[in-house]
Amino acid sequence: MFKSFIAAAAVVVTSVLPLSASADGKPVGITFGMSEATVMHNGKSVTIKRDQDNNATVIDAFAKTSRPCPPFCIQPIVLAPGVETIGEAEMIDYLVKMSKGDDSILVIDSRTPNWVERGTIPGAKNIPWTLLNTKKGADPISIGEILTEEFGAEEFDGLWKFGKAKTLVMFCNGMWCGQSPTNIKALLDFGYPAHKIKWYRGGMQNWSNLGLTTVKP
Repeated sequence: MFKSFIAAAAVVVTSVLPLSASADGKPVGITFGMSEATVMHNGKSVTIKRDQDNNATVIDAFAKTSRPCPPFCIQPIVLAPGVETIGEAEMIDYLVKMSKGDDSILVIDSRTPNWVERGTIPGAKNIPWTLLNTKKGADPISIGEILTEEFGAEEFDGLWKFGKAKTLVMFCNGMWCGQSPTNIKALLDFGYPAHKIKWYRGGMQNWSNLGLTTVKP
């Protein structure tokens, strides 16, 4: 059942070619050495780059500054021991590695479909956090299917082995969102190795605020 929520994987190449100048002649690159990245999303080529309008502002979906806490509480920088917190450049770097044939990496959008419909990071797979959460109705069999079929874990005599499990790069709506943190903590409880979990804390909030390209399913 969870497969209906999953988007296609990404293929990415980076570019250091000059960007077209914005209205006032000042191009907006991603990093000093990278201007854009080309991604295959759902069979179509998508170029990840920043909005070239120097006067662009934050989109309405992420303009709120004071969402009620709980549940929208600010997440710590270090979510759990051994889980690395990453930024935008690292996120793109993982996509580049995927493009070179590294199938040991999986970028996951942990948000529910109603949020994903507003836009996601090109190349991310949507596995809603509810599908890994028993409190939200997920059953052990379905969770086990995700662990084996999507994450590459192996089950043997009721025990989980993660030697061949993928490195999961997980995100949700941002530093105030608890969806990917809830998934990460659940995976750690299952025994998933912390060093194989990466957390993009900034999520869609920071991705959008930096003017980076998003796609809709």
